[in-house]
Amino acid sequence: MTTSKYQPPTPKGPIWIVLLMASVWVVACNRAPVPDAYGNVEATEVAVSPETAGQLTSFSVEEGQKLDANDVVGTVDSTQFTLLRNQLAAQREATASRVNEVDRQVQALRAERDAGQAQREAAVAQREALQSELEIAGRAHARAQRLFAQQAATSQQLDRAERDDHVLQDQIKAQDHQIEAQGRQVAAQAAQIAAAQAQRQTALAQVSSADAQVAQVTDRISKSTVTNPSSGTVLVKYARAGEMVQPGQPLYKIADLDAVEVRAYVTEPQLASVKIGQQARVTSDAGENRQTLAGRVSWVSSQAEFTPTPIQTRDERADLVYAIKIRVPNTDGMLKIGMPVDVDFVK
Repeated sequence: MTTSKYQPPTPKGPIWIVLLMASVWVVACNRAPVPDAYGNVEATEVAVSPETAGQLTSFSVEEGQKLDANDVVGTVDSTQFTLLRNQLAAQREATASRVNEVDRQVQALRAERDAGQAQREAAVAQREALQSELEIAGRAHARAQRLFAQQAATSQQLDRAERDDHVLQDQIKAQDHQIEAQGRQVAAQAAQIAAAQAQRQTALAQVSSADAQVAQVTDRISKSTVTNPSSGTVLVKYARAGEMVQPGQPLYKIADLDAVEVRAYVTEPQLASVKIGQQARVTSDAGENRQTLAGRVSWVSSQAEFTPTPIQTRDERADLVYAIKIRVPNTDGMLKIGMPVDVDFVK
């Protein structure tokens, strides 16, 4: 008698469908939730350049170095400017000495003018006295003529009265000439004083011009010192000590990495729920584990733009998106410039 072995029936299609759906459900449960937006880390980068041309005599900057604002990081050779400043300063002192010399000259001319004016005034007073004497002599001469005509005076008395009258007239004429000459001398001295004062003004203008030139060169010398404009971390170093540099030529690039910004893009439906000052979570895959930092929305674009090529959005079919920025503290330096991050908005 032959014994047959029992074989169970093979499961049909509906059972395999159930198993497939169950596996899909398990995968979906293990998948992380989709972030609200994707973005990249940015920082305000500053390219530091010299303000004057010359040889970079010293330059103490290294990539990765942290610098404070107003730190002196280098110097440009300023020997020629220093020599020029010394020359201009010497010229300025010579011009200032000329001003002092003209001042002394003006004082001497004024003293001479005042003396001449006093002499002229004395001469005028003396002429007035002579004029009074002439009037008296004129009356005496007229009286002598009357007396002589009446034979009450001698010819000698008439001649003496006439002589006194003529002498006084001659003295007054001489006095007038002297007063006129003294007046011309005083006028000439006044003109000399005016000319000296004009020279003084010219010298003062030259002193002011020299001061401005000295200040300008001093400013150029001060600009030969390379000063770090803001605190941050040196990203790139472009120059070395000993090289010739020009104004505007980048020496190094620095950025403050203690607080960075994440530039992300949201679709128009998301835009209504994104506000400036809103809290957000920024997640990065840096290191072995995903790390999340808290930030705030600092800027929202007012204009739409086409989706940037490297950016993924929540709705990949959207043609237009809006750029936003999220300010994130980064004191531990976890976030690096250009690093991709996920963004979730705190509702």
